[in-house]
Amino acid sequence: MTPKVIAFNYTLRSSTGEILDASEENQPLPFLEGAGQIIPALETQVLLMNEGDKKKISLTAEEAYGPQKDNMIMDVDASELAHIPDLEVGSFLQLDLKDQIKVVKVTKITPEKITLDGNHPLAGQALEFEVEIVLIREATPTEVTHRHAHGIHGNHQH
Repeated sequence: MTPKVIAFNYTLRSSTGEILDASEENQPLPFLEGAGQIIPALETQVLLMNEGDKKKISLTAEEAYGPQKDNMIMDVDASELAHIPDLEVGSFLQLDLKDQIKVVKVTKITPEKITLDGNHPLAGQALEFEVEIVLIREATPTEVTHRHAHGIHGNHQH
């Protein structure tokens, strides 16, 4: 069975109603079914929808980006990051680990230590999506091979 490409407009809100993210106007987000491009629990709900459907989808923290994990927070000697100009709390850094790139957030700076948090910025938060399905179509063979959608109509090149 050929996977589908589904394009949807969305607004993402925190459990308190704060808007955290949204698709751009007239720029729905396309994804390839089963390729792991969106949160699995969100994908499960979106796959139950039809073109034109609108729905609010609530996800627990565990269904979204998981709980905050203490083992994802580390202190490093300030001297190890002294080469980075203008480092401040709230900065994001990319760590080049042996087999992956990991993005971490600077959460505390002292003269001796810098605290880095590798949790997803939305970890530990329940999320609410307002979703509108704009398009559902079969994926092209190229999209299936590349494991991602090539735009709304499948003709975006990279």
